[in-house]
Amino acid sequence: MTLAAVSDAGPLIHLAGIDSLELFSIFDTLLVPETVYQEVDAGGVPSGLADISYEHVETDERRVGTEELDAGERAAIAIAEDRGVILLTDDLAAREAASDADIEVRGSIGIIALGYGRGLLDRDEAASRMRALQRETSLFVTQAVVEHGIQMLDER
Repeated sequence: MTLAAVSDAGPLIHLAGIDSLELFSIFDTLLVPETVYQEVDAGGVPSGLADISYEHVETDERRVGTEELDAGERAAIAIAEDRGVILLTDDLAAREAASDADIEVRGSIGIIALGYGRGLLDRDEAASRMRALQRETSLFVTQAVVEHGIQMLDER
């Protein structure tokens, strides 16, 4: 099965924060909107970003009209909708907007779970990285969400 996705800045920043950018290799095609790259670049490009394979794409994010989302999130949603790919985001408002548009969404925890499912990580390493997201990055994720992610690993 071919996996294609578009990412906003969140998963790129958060997974870089726990040295896990290699997990993006589970996607056969990874799209990064130019707006998102500029956001990530403004904060300092995470080390390891140059080592992953991705394609810069441009879009008119203004057609995704919600005040709660930044330009990168709107661009990623527009591309996900246009190309029928998975949206990678950790932002709740972006997840809700994507769900309303019937777009499949994964966050950083979901990317780790996919890495486990694809055999890149064993169960303990996947669980450890999920916990590290909460402890070591700026991602706001509750203990309940982390534990649910770990439970999903155990159900596979």
